[in-house]
Formats: sequence, C-alpha cells, structure tokens
Amino acid sequence: MDLLASLPAFVAAVVLISASPGPAMALILRRAALRGFSGAVPTVLGLEAGLYLWALLAAAGLAALVAASEVAFLVLRVVGAGFLLYLGVRMWRSAWRDRGTPAAELAGEPSAPGSRGWARAFGEGLVVMLANPKAAAFMVAFYPQFVPEGRPLFATTALLAVLQVAVEIVLYLSLAAAVGRAGSWFRRTAVRRRLDAVSGTVLVALGLRMAAEGR
Repeated sequence: MDLLASLPAFVAAVVLISASPGPAMALILRRAALRGFSGAVPTVLGLEAGLYLWALLAAAGLAALVAASEVAFLVLRVVGAGFLLYLGVRMWRSAWRDRGTPAAELAGEPSAPGSRGWARAFGEGLVVMLANPKAAAFMVAFYPQFVPEGRPLFATTALLAVLQVAVEIVLYLSLAAAVGRAGSWFRRTAVRRRLDAVSGTVLVALGLRMAAEGR
C-alpha cells in the first residue's frame, strides 16, 4: 500500500474519531462557550500535544509496552479517571457557587487568557490526553495500518501524526469558533450554570467509566 494512496482513508478515519464524544470534546465545548475562541485555543493545543506524544511513543514501541503492562495500564487508568473526576467536580462547584446570581445577568465579554490561564488550559488538555490508557492502545492499533511495508516506522508515524494533529486542530478550532459566536448567550449566569452542571456530569461519568472498565 502506497502512503499517498492511504492518506484519504487516514484523514477520513481521523475526522470520524475526532467527532466522537469524549472528554476532549467536552473540554473544548465548555471552554469555547465560556471563554470564547481564544480561550479554547490552549486546550486544543494541549490535547494535540498529548496526542502527538502518544503517537511518537507508539512509533518507539513504548505505547505498546504501556498497553501490555497491567501495572502501567492501571496507573494511567487511575490517574486519568481521577483527573476527569477532579475536573467534573470543579465544574459542579462552579455551578453551585453561581446559583444565587440573578439569572439574566451577563458575564460580559471574555478576557484574553493570561499566561497562567493559558498554561492551565494547555495543561488540562495535555493531562487529559496523556493520562488516557485507551490512547496508548489506540495508537498501537491505528497507525500501523497506514504505514506501508518497507517504510521507516518511526518517521512515517511521526509524519502521519503531524497530519492528524493538523486535521484535528482545524476541526476543533472551527468548532470553538462556532460555539464562541454564541458566547454572550452561554455566559448568561443561568446558562453557564447549566453548562457547568452538564459538563461536570459528563466528565464525572467518563471518569467513572474509565475507572470501572478494563481493557
């Protein structure tokens, strides 16, 4: 199979995978709704940095070791589930804290994230991706299907990962831009509370599922 001939199938698979609901989508949607497009950018970049690192680890064979190791898989699963639960509970607390604020109040235009806020959003995305043991198993199974026989595994995987990251950044930032256009509505206190409550519930449910399910 030629690499160029496999690219359309690879891109189609990436688009379908990116559109599937999960913690990444929940983080991006909430961030874009409450912080606008610029606020979602570091979250998206953090998620994609984590994805690229997993791809390189898969090419180096380390992701396969993680996927095969009971201890490593369990540690990642516990860390990932715990972090999702932490994020979800934090959103619940935010919804509870705002319950006495007048429902019609507007939060105003989102301010550009400072260096600390940017780093925090980037770090959240990075940890959510790196602490997901399913990502390791997925990378090990996904990329070899598109690496032609005879081509260097590491270099080809790194190249395909760049393409996946580029496609996902375009998709996620387009989604963030669309959601950000309705930001003034999302930042109404009543709507923000419901969004925090729903987002928190989704992340807690995903965290509990990650903690409970095996391989």
